Amino acid sequence: MEVGRMLLLALAFIAVASLPAVIALVFCADEIIDRVACGYAEWRDRRRERRTIARLDRAVEADALTRDIDLSGFDREDRRPLEQLAADLRRLGGQRVGASGRSMVWHGAVLQAYDDRLRLACRALGITEHLTELEGVDLEIERVRVEGVLHAAGLALPAARANHRQRHP
Repeated sequence: MEVGRMLLLALAFIAVASLPAVIALVFCADEIIDRVACGYAEWRDRRRERRTIARLDRAVEADALTRDIDLSGFDREDRRPLEQLAADLRRLGGQRVGASGRSMVWHGAVLQAYDDRLRLACRALGITEHLTELEGVDLEIERVRVEGVLHAAGLALPAARANHRQRHP
């Protein structure tokens, strides 16, 4: 009988000690259920995405498409990052537009640097350009064409006139 009382007393003590946890569980049950449901939904979505990507890889044979591409050209030391080229083009384009009051030598140097960056950006994106072969009005037309092609490729460049945004389709 003594053991029965001790066991009952221990169970009563455990019940009283765990009462705050039970009350918290009751009050936070909706939050706990919501977290479990959201976690399950996210896991299910990630699993579905992985399965879809795997099916697409098998359907397209992605490895076969990229097997013959040499990616070592992107790791060269002398290759400038495309983000840096875009920043240079924006900076030089702004200087090219706001060149009033500057000397012709300065303006020519800015245009030369701008054309150099345009050539590097075209080379990085695999776009053909003819900036070195042309001069005068033909060079200006080629510069506008190259700016349009780079803009279409996702490289936002400054417009040819101040306060004017480029609108290339």
